[in-house]
Amino acid sequence: MPLNSAQLATWASLATLLERLPRTLDAQLQDSCGLTHFEYGVLYALDTAPEHTLRLSTLAGYASCTLSRLSRAFTRLERRGLVERKTDASDGRFTLGILTPAGHDLVQSALPAHHELVRQLVFGSLSAEEAGQLGDYSRRIA
Repeated sequence: MPLNSAQLATWASLATLLERLPRTLDAQLQDSCGLTHFEYGVLYALDTAPEHTLRLSTLAGYASCTLSRLSRAFTRLERRGLVERKTDASDGRFTLGILTPAGHDLVQSALPAHHELVRQLVFGSLSAEEAGQLGDYSRRIA
């Protein structure tokens, strides 16, 4: 069954947002710290994890990506000295991703400008109530 006109208008707005927002966030992060938004998300997840460490399989779940995509990104981040890999001592079948001090410093230096851009792009035109509703709707869809 085709979408009705209201659904089409909502979908068109959402699709536009899904195209523009990542591109804008990528551009800002590339300019400020040489990272893609995906790479920043990986580093941020590690930065907020206990001991700055996560199993790569868990990290892939957080990032909604395949282990292959995560591994390629992790290799790029390793080359820059931002992360390292280590076999999980509690279960050798798993590999741990560990944020290095340099990775932590990069996340912390990128955070203020990144948060300001998100504030402008996402929250700047929303009331507190609308922002809460957006969060609710996003969680239901995701």
